[in-house]
Amino acid sequence: MKKQIKIRVYPNGKIESQTVGIKGKACLGYIKDIEQLTGATAVDSQFTNEYYEQELSNETFNRTSQHRGY
Repeated sequence: MKKQIKIRVYPNGKIESQTVGIKGKACLGYIKDIEQLTGATAVDSQFTNEYYEQELSNETFNRTSQHRGY
């Protein structure tokens, strides 16, 4: 799933944002970005089910060995 930030601006100036496809606590790292983009300050947070899921990692681990004489 693509990672997205959805931002909704209401006629009264209220702004809501939601992260989609960002699992775990990683979504919290986007709060400052959203505040900078909108010029607003976060006053409340509600967590979606994705917050409680774990982000899968695509890390690759390489094993190396040292041979004598090389």
